[in-house]
Amino acid sequence: MFNSRQKSKRPLQRQPLARPTRTRADSSRLANYSARYPDATNENQYLYEYERKTKDCFDKIENVLREISAIQHESDFINSAQSLAKSQLGFVLPENLLNDCWIKSLDIGQLYAWCVFETFRYFSSEFFIQQPLVRESETEFQNFIQSCGFHTIDVSPCADGRLAHVISYVLRLPYKAVRRKSYAGAMFDVEDSLQKWVKTEMLRHREGKPNLASDNTRYLKIAVYHFSSIKPEHEGCAAHGSNVQIAAAAAKEKLLNFRQGVENSFCCGASIDLLLIGLDTDTDSIRIHMPDAEGNMDIDSYVDTMALYQHASSMRQNADEKAILDYLEKLPGVESDTASQNGMRKLITRLIHGNLQQVEYVKRYHGGNYQDIGHQERFIGMGIGFEEIQLRNLTYFSYLKTVEEGAKDLDVGIKIFTGLNIKRGLPVPVIIRYDYHGLVPGARARAESRCHQLEAALRQRYSDLADQGYIHTLLMVRDCNSDTKAEVIGCSVSTSNEALH
Repeated sequence: MFNSRQKSKRPLQRQPLARPTRTRADSSRLANYSARYPDATNENQYLYEYERKTKDCFDKIENVLREISAIQHESDFINSAQSLAKSQLGFVLPENLLNDCWIKSLDIGQLYAWCVFETFRYFSSEFFIQQPLVRESETEFQNFIQSCGFHTIDVSPCADGRLAHVISYVLRLPYKAVRRKSYAGAMFDVEDSLQKWVKTEMLRHREGKPNLASDNTRYLKIAVYHFSSIKPEHEGCAAHGSNVQIAAAAAKEKLLNFRQGVENSFCCGASIDLLLIGLDTDTDSIRIHMPDAEGNMDIDSYVDTMALYQHASSMRQNADEKAILDYLEKLPGVESDTASQNGMRKLITRLIHGNLQQVEYVKRYHGGNYQDIGHQERFIGMGIGFEEIQLRNLTYFSYLKTVEEGAKDLDVGIKIFTGLNIKRGLPVPVIIRYDYHGLVPGARARAESRCHQLEAALRQRYSDLADQGYIHTLLMVRDCNSDTKAEVIGCSVSTSNEALH
């Protein structure tokens, strides 16, 4: 019934909302997630509550500002505005932005940006303090992937915000134990990945971390492209013109370039394994392009988890990993019984098992496909870091060290937010973050300097928008050698309020 070239039926057409409905009346602050991550039976409900309550905190902002704008000429405006903000958003507003409303209209743009930044600060802090998405320990996961024949998993998804949850939700992997670095169109920096490979192998040789260099394990590089099953010609990957074939082929080429780079530079390409995954951003189902015995992948041949979900009820109802593995072993072209092939199938079995849970998640809580099938990100995140962003359509990523090298990613992000915000008169909130290694002398100072450099370059590149007040920035740094929260080092919003610090 299932062959590796089978495509799932297209879901019924459903018109996306212009914006998610913003009428929830939950707690104004993020939920307290002090309990440990739940077992599988409660996992979907837990993940949904975390997603819903987090996004609600951002989605209340516009409605609250509308209410505040409507009362700006009342006699007790400041007290009323602060009371409304405190009760609905969980914090008070900078009073200097409210004081002159009797002379001139409120600067809603600055207020909006400040509210987004303050909400993110709360969200980010609680993520690192409470660790709401911690699943298995890093040690447990390392033991598992080493049993599959791998010592590192390095994932490069597209920077599109609809893929931001690919680790913790779509694939159900522990985010702390998987390297994730996003690029527009999944066009990852081959040199950056090569540097990460070198660092990983050096640690294995010098310190035996995560395992000894003599252990017969490999470095797994995964690229995740995406497509839309509901509006394939309009809501696919913008970097590839919504053409899924081009997106898949381009991601595959990057993977092959990475392996070739290792082979050419270090003569040990055998230590590299590759995996290509496609994500339907409407349903969160995935296509896994299984490598053959030589490690080659065919973009037209894949395992479709939506097809498995729709037809193989035992796999989703009983979460039977053995049934999944048996199915994979019967596919054409995977007859090889080598240890590496067996290990890859074991890992893919876990990925499919986790994704079937996610398909059920979308079916149960989102009617089978998301209402916001297009872009609905709340802000742009640029720089190095953002481990805490594990939610769909919350952030557009632009991982970069300089604006020049990430110009393509940033241009895509600004284009997206031109439609989401600027056309409606709202600014683009940009959070510039640079994580640093606190054990390295001078690392924090260099991270702060990098943030300011990125901000200056951003404003220069988009000077027209910046001069009109359509770009606002929040600057943050974080020591990634600890579980401490990120720290604010600057904000473009004119305020004497010290709340952000």
